[in-house]
Amino acid sequence: MSAAPSNYVWWLAGRSAGIVALLLVTASVVLGLSMAAKLVPLPRRRSAGKLHEHLALMSLGAITAHGLLLAADPWLKAGWSGIAIPFAIGYRPVWTGLGVIAGYLAAILGLSFYARRRIGARLWRKLHRATAVVYLLGLAHALGSGTDASLPAVRYGMLASAVPVAGLLALRIFKRPRKSPRAPDATARLRAALELEGSRAG
Repeated sequence: MSAAPSNYVWWLAGRSAGIVALLLVTASVVLGLSMAAKLVPLPRRRSAGKLHEHLALMSLGAITAHGLLLAADPWLKAGWSGIAIPFAIGYRPVWTGLGVIAGYLAAILGLSFYARRRIGARLWRKLHRATAVVYLLGLAHALGSGTDASLPAVRYGMLASAVPVAGLLALRIFKRPRKSPRAPDATARLRAALELEGSRAG
């Protein structure tokens, strides 16, 4: 590869879009997990949800730009099949394939918001939990195939982003809501009253 940046502008632009995509996905996942863990105050829950949605859509845009720019890069020579088909590219196929899968999952989960009424809120919430998987696959892709990950500052910055995600995910998993004691139904209350009357009569 030539040292002149003008000779690989597509490569530089594609890498930049990939870094932006990872930052946006990280922010979206952190905000989503914060809301799920009820760390966002109730009055701000609505605005936080809107921001979460916008971050997800922006990340989809950055992921799309990342793929299109690299598909057009004359140095990488990935072509459309190398970008669209997991593990089909010759450049670090495993790590790049994980990124392609992450992109597809991000599109499915991000756009599923607009199909929430059709598929039902319960199913949508179950699907939405997989957004953490998108982040993990994206992080693995960036560390394994991204040339910028060779820079210590970039590599450690990517790894540091996993700290809040892991902490919030653990909080979400282990923070179980306390079950309130079930109030006795009408039949149970009637049975208890009859037994009390019987004991008094006896």
